[in-house]
Amino acid sequence: MMAKKNSNTSAKILYRPVGMVSSIISGVLAGAVFKQVWKRASRSQSKGTPEALRSEFGLGQVLIAAAVQGAIYAGVKALVDRGGARMFQRATGEWPGK
Repeated sequence: MMAKKNSNTSAKILYRPVGMVSSIISGVLAGAVFKQVWKRASRSQSKGTPEALRSEFGLGQVLIAAAVQGAIYAGVKALVDRGGARMFQRATGEWPGK
């Protein structure tokens, strides 16, 4: 039982750089996906996406954009994290999580 715990701890430590890189990749990818989704879904012709400090957008648009952006980010992050963990497992034989 003790050997399994030590190997799992080692896998977690070794996975940290992979996790950091995958977080950066998922943030960039999610941002690009959100911009494309918003551009296609938005009825307004304004440039850019609604942000809290941009006065040309109403509160409703800002809240909807934030919710959509959050959902896209969570989905993309889950996919990238899971893929990174699977690749790590294939390379090392250890699952990096709990």
